[in-house]
Amino acid sequence: MTAKGGTEHGELSSPPPAETSRHSSKRPRLHAVSLPGCWGALVLACLSFTPSLLPRGGLLQGLICGISAAIGYGLGVIAAYIWRAFADRDARSASRRSWLILLVSAVVLVGFSFGLGQYWQHKIRELMGVTEYNVLTAVACLFVAALVFCLLLLGGRGIRSLYRWAARLLGRWIGRRAARVVGWLLVAVVAWSAFTGLLLGGFVNAANEAFSLRDTQTPEGVHQPTSALRSGGPGSLVPWDSLGREGRAFTGSGPSARAIGAFTHRTAQEPVRAYAGLMTTDDAESRAARAVADLERAGGFERENLLVMTTTGSGWVDPAAVDSFEYLGNGDSATVAMQYSYLPSWLSYLVDQSKARQAGRELFDAVYDTWSKLPQDQRPRLFVAGESLGSFGGETAFSGEYDLRNRTAGTLFAGPPNFNTLFREFSDQRDAESSEIAPVYKEGRTVRFTDDPATHLPPADQPWDGTRVLYLMHPSDPIVWWSPQLALSEPDWIGERPGGDVLEEMVWMPFVTFWQITADLLFSTDVPDGHGHTYKAAYVDGWHTVMRPAGFTAQDLDLLKDIIRQD
Repeated sequence: MTAKGGTEHGELSSPPPAETSRHSSKRPRLHAVSLPGCWGALVLACLSFTPSLLPRGGLLQGLICGISAAIGYGLGVIAAYIWRAFADRDARSASRRSWLILLVSAVVLVGFSFGLGQYWQHKIRELMGVTEYNVLTAVACLFVAALVFCLLLLGGRGIRSLYRWAARLLGRWIGRRAARVVGWLLVAVVAWSAFTGLLLGGFVNAANEAFSLRDTQTPEGVHQPTSALRSGGPGSLVPWDSLGREGRAFTGSGPSARAIGAFTHRTAQEPVRAYAGLMTTDDAESRAARAVADLERAGGFERENLLVMTTTGSGWVDPAAVDSFEYLGNGDSATVAMQYSYLPSWLSYLVDQSKARQAGRELFDAVYDTWSKLPQDQRPRLFVAGESLGSFGGETAFSGEYDLRNRTAGTLFAGPPNFNTLFREFSDQRDAESSEIAPVYKEGRTVRFTDDPATHLPPADQPWDGTRVLYLMHPSDPIVWWSPQLALSEPDWIGERPGGDVLEEMVWMPFVTFWQITADLLFSTDVPDGHGHTYKAAYVDGWHTVMRPAGFTAQDLDLLKDIIRQD
């Protein structure tokens, strides 16, 4: 009677031991998987074989496939949970028939997607002239995908187990619903802190140590200059040992006056090159001042053409950019640059964006301060250039189009990252009839964009007087198009008519496209010149367009392109 009466009044009696055991046996086991999750994983894994910007090897395809499958699994689990909530029912075990249908579908769909993916990759390699192909790694992609998927799945379940433990612990002091919410928040904070503070922080510190050690080395074939026109040479205000690896490569190489004269068939001068490394001084402002002081010592402000070059993260200066500038200026030129990080560009983007911004602004301002004090008839033509993260730093010295036009004689930026402030402003505010792949800003009066400056400089029917600002950007360059927004929103450039080296079959898909383009970043320079993030010959036509030197024919420019490609 007591038990019965207690039940009637809503008091829950404890279940018998057998029932407790039966309920506990229904808890998800470590190896158990969700059928809706598996369907989601299958769909996104198959979609990951669709083409992106660059050709992908088998191992990279496996990584993308595994990540996409893990995302699809999570989406499938969430979708099933939401559907059950609206249907107001509990989860039910899937039948053997349902698993059999999934298995057969997986074999057919994965096989079809894999074959179609190989066809698309072949077409991309043909567009770019890539002949390298490894059958073994192509087949291995499926095993890599399975491994990556399992590791991510285990990681997700580890986080879920941590949440359940936290919720049970909190449930001793607060309500069950509150314990769940607070438990998720605690786990999210702990996971994010561990990733950013322990994993990412430790990785960055280790990378910084490794690259700082590499910075003490000198590239093979590079020697300390014997010319007073180079930083690190006789009389230089910047010691050779303080230049860093990339600074020594910059000042210890480059075309001689003889080589330039052999190309121009005129008496040429030896170019001036000034540089300051991280070891030169302690802060960006004094480092820029030292580089400019050495530039002035070497007579850089007495040349006809003066180039302010913002480096990439490690201090690298693209030889093709500076060499082309010096050849077309017949050696009557000077270039100044400085280092702001030990890390390569992709890692500098994560942790050193502020350093790149400061370095670009400090260096140009220091040059401009000295330049502006010269008599107007004695000032060299002042140019600005930068590639990749160097273009990001180079832009930060200017507020917009008018500032670029009023304070420079010309600008050349190559492969600008999608997050560049001015690049985004010019592209987002482009003329209505133009596309994101080939934007036209203010009828091209100052700023223009091109993938081939020799043949394509829209708008062709409009004058381009005064200062010229030119952006070089290949349709297949992932650095130009990558953005976190790719995960959830389709950009204009994917829906537009593709560029000459991008397949028409490329489409946008949530999450999948983001990881495809992210993977393309890793190998953006491992493609032939004129594709991806490889800009060499384009600098010749680019500088010829911006500098407008006299006396060079199309045949001369083709010869210079061959010289630049061989360097």
